[in-house]
Amino acid sequence: MAKQQQPAIKIVAQNRKARFNYHIGETFEAGIVLTGTEVKSLRAGKAAIAESYADARGGEIWLVNANIPEYLQGGRFNHPPKRPRKLLLHAKEIAKLARGVEREGMTIVPLRIYFNAKGRAKIAIALGRGKKLHDKRETEKKRSWERERSRLLRAKG
Repeated sequence: MAKQQQPAIKIVAQNRKARFNYHIGETFEAGIVLTGTEVKSLRAGKAAIAESYADARGGEIWLVNANIPEYLQGGRFNHPPKRPRKLLLHAKEIAKLARGVEREGMTIVPLRIYFNAKGRAKIAIALGRGKKLHDKRETEKKRSWERERSRLLRAKG
């Protein structure tokens, strides 16, 4: 039997707090409109999306507050690090995201930025509903119990 090739994706930035702070619903893959120095900075593995979010304006989705630092060899052609960046999605996906934000009070949360197998920069975004404090505590309890259970099973043999 021949082994199937896994698509080679290179993850540049992850929002590790997203699943802790939000109940994640449907996820989408979107392209990002970038300049040349932003792509080079991403290829170097420099980006932060921990405090960023996506916003629906004028029938488009924009990534706000994502930090892609300036490319060191960029010179005068460098980009502003925290500029809003347009996300490329199908019209139905944009409508679904906008409806979730407007009617249901959800947030568009970026999960990770990566390069797909073709070498294109993509972002995984999701509709998320903010967790309350008691939900976060419950998540932490489950996580610690899973850790403890695996330790006990390993120690038992």
